[in-house]
Amino acid sequence: MLAAAFTLLSTAVTWLELLAFALALANIACNVFEIHWGWPLAIAASLLYAWLFYASKLYGEAGVNLFFAVTAVWGWWQWLRGHRRGSSALLRIDSLDLRGLMRCIAGYAVAWLLLALLLRSITDSDVPWADGFVTAGSIIGTLLLGRKLIENWPVWLLVNAASVALFAYKGLHLTVVLYVIFFFLAIWGWIGWKKRMDGSQRVMPGSTRHPGSASTGLRIKSAMTNRR
Repeated sequence: MLAAAFTLLSTAVTWLELLAFALALANIACNVFEIHWGWPLAIAASLLYAWLFYASKLYGEAGVNLFFAVTAVWGWWQWLRGHRRGSSALLRIDSLDLRGLMRCIAGYAVAWLLLALLLRSITDSDVPWADGFVTAGSIIGTLLLGRKLIENWPVWLLVNAASVALFAYKGLHLTVVLYVIFFFLAIWGWIGWKKRMDGSQRVMPGSTRHPGSASTGLRIKSAMTNRR
């Protein structure tokens, strides 16, 4: 799998990177269209990327891809069976309230600091702060995506932009191309989710609002969107 499949920009692209590229692209396309089959694709792609990044000494990225593989099981269950607090309806696209947004930003900052310090102290990574930034954002983005919170898309925009620079520095040129595509797919996903949420947003009969819930920080909107 680590043998060269072809050369891109004078750098060998391995079969491992090529297969991971194809599965990851299919995964993101499913996420954009709210197709739950994207989650098992995420499991396969994440395991392959964990292998690739470990071989490239991107240990934070390798670790977070193992995290992706585990949380993809949770995310798949959420999209099939999850619901908001105070509602028995299946999970629909929603957004964070101000408290939830502040917690998300704070969590990102703390995770970045801790991961960067960890990578710097226990690995031979030459990019601990950049790797930690991408890793922390990927964790936050995955958790938001699993709960169908629209804020996952701006997080992925930030993560994808940073990833392009990081992977270019490490010579993973096919993965750079993938993350450029991811960047534009994130814009598309954000626009599409926003239109669906705004166009059909209404409170379901008999449901109860729980604004600013202490445990989730979510504003329950009971957005009625099409599931696939």
